[in-house]
Amino acid sequence: MLTTVVFDADETLLDLRPAVTGGLVAVLAEMRRRTPAAAEVSLADLESDWGAVFGDLSAAPVAEIRRAALARSLARAGLDAHLDELAALFFTRRFALTRPFPDVPPALAALRDRYVLGFATNGNSRAERCGLAGEFAFEVYAHENGLPKKPAPEFYAAVVEAAGVPAGQIVYVGDSWEHDVLAPQRAGLRSVWLNRHRLPRPSGGVPDAEVSTLAYLSAALADLSAVRADLAVPAVSSVRAAQRANAHG
Repeated sequence: MLTTVVFDADETLLDLRPAVTGGLVAVLAEMRRRTPAAAEVSLADLESDWGAVFGDLSAAPVAEIRRAALARSLARAGLDAHLDELAALFFTRRFALTRPFPDVPPALAALRDRYVLGFATNGNSRAERCGLAGEFAFEVYAHENGLPKKPAPEFYAAVVEAAGVPAGQIVYVGDSWEHDVLAPQRAGLRSVWLNRHRLPRPSGGVPDAEVSTLAYLSAALADLSAVRADLAVPAVSSVRAAQRANAHG
């Protein structure tokens, strides 16, 4: 029996990329206002600085990684001393622009009467700052009280503890194959892969269900609830049938 649905945040519920881009655009404009040297710095440079620092800092809090990337960006124009001010500008703009995907509010409304809803993320997208205040019975954030990031088993143990039910009653929904499909399954949860871009399914593992939009999540969960607990059968076929019907409707 499934009682609890827990969602990843960024790129699952939240359309993060336009918000990050908007934050970087604001930073770049301020850099250029402050010094002519920034005229040679491009938005692509700022975007690439995240990737340049991420490898060494992947286990760190997201805000710390972003500050390191911004420090690298500011150094391009000799603005190293202004990190605190421009980081504040970035985060203000980033949170102001972060909003749910259009399919999120109706999906949450459809699920709320049947399931307890949770929010659990590696990132710094607090629900109340991103248009999702009051939507969840519980929220779990990596790095609060020393909690490690996904895919650490401790993260999913914290989800189970927050939910207050056995792991087998919980479904984790997200866009990351490793973090939101395979790792939750290893921890005893069910998993739904949100494949918004209809990517080929990676090898090594099978999600309990796969949907291309949260509009199909309710049907996928109904299928999972109907599957006997002792069978590991992915409930994908009826969701795909619903997608085909919708495409022809």
